[in-house]
Amino acid sequence: MSLRAKLVAALSTLLIPVTAMAEPGVSDDAVMFGQIAALDGPAAQLGLGMQVGLMAAFEEVNRNGGVNGRMLKLESFDDGYEPDRSTAHINQMISNNQHFALIGTVGTPTNVALQPIATQANLPLVGPFTGAGFLRNADNNNVYNVRGSYDAETEAWIAELVDNMGLQRIAILYQDDSFGQAGLSGVNKALTRRNMQLVAEGTYTRNTTDVKDALITIRDASPDAVVMVGAYRPVGEFIKLSRSYDFTPEFVTISFVGSQALADELWPEGAGVIISQVVPFPWDKNIPIVSDYQTALKAYNDNASFGFVSLEGYLVGRLTIDALAKAGPNPTRESFLAALEGTSSLDLGGVELSFNPDDNQGIDQIFMTRLLPDGFFEPM
Repeated sequence: MSLRAKLVAALSTLLIPVTAMAEPGVSDDAVMFGQIAALDGPAAQLGLGMQVGLMAAFEEVNRNGGVNGRMLKLESFDDGYEPDRSTAHINQMISNNQHFALIGTVGTPTNVALQPIATQANLPLVGPFTGAGFLRNADNNNVYNVRGSYDAETEAWIAELVDNMGLQRIAILYQDDSFGQAGLSGVNKALTRRNMQLVAEGTYTRNTTDVKDALITIRDASPDAVVMVGAYRPVGEFIKLSRSYDFTPEFVTISFVGSQALADELWPEGAGVIISQVVPFPWDKNIPIVSDYQTALKAYNDNASFGFVSLEGYLVGRLTIDALAKAGPNPTRESFLAALEGTSSLDLGGVELSFNPDDNQGIDQIFMTRLLPDGFFEPM
């Protein structure tokens, strides 16, 4: 072997460890995050809402020099709210090794597919848009939730309907998958605590609006209230169809529905629908974090509308920024996850997030809202 060839071989050997040590998604001037969410189809407004909220937070910090001199970037992948597409995207993401963390994923069935793969790869999974219980298992030490759980939301429903309003006959419409089952479980637990049970159950298939059979089953039981665990299009179709049949119980639905999308879907027939929320009222500028959110959202996209989903995305973005700053000037996934676990109290101004080794959920509070005749919302 020539001297030149020996030198090239020696240099190559020296360079291999340097390349291997490069942290995925981190360059000298940027950190790349990935999002896998519905960007089209019946749940698209949820993925797009999370995306715009995340970007508002990222662009806000980028205008001030980024985090430790690095700009924050987001690459979003559309899974159409279908788990097989989620799996394909995360496998490609891991294979390409170009993303630091996965944030703002949308949906229970999709996260059922995503979480085990992310955990196996030690890929941080931050701020999934779902209250499913399996993501609250702190043994999955790569997962950090912002929002409250579905069990907390469903308990708030039953407290409002039974304890406050005195209603006794409760029925449920739910999506026939892991998301719907999570909501059903929460409702059953809340009712059991009150020595009650559901009077009827109806289901529909994910990514469809085929709810007529469920409506007939539920209507025949003459409930005082129908609680609903679904996305905005099937839930909206169920309520509109119910009212066309002169079936008008109290309607209550979950934060995942996408409140603004549901209001648009129902208008002008949405008045009175109760929606549980996991973030404060996005129009209340008296709350400092809401004021920050409004300013950041308009700076990012002046045409963007305020809403619960994008506010949640903004909160996920702010948590991500804080943890990345604490992870140091040369962040690794390990130092980022350690920073998240060590966030015993993060006061964002009216919203406090808290984590510890046994608790990977940042916010516990549930906020109840009601739709008004003009399609807007009021806090309850």
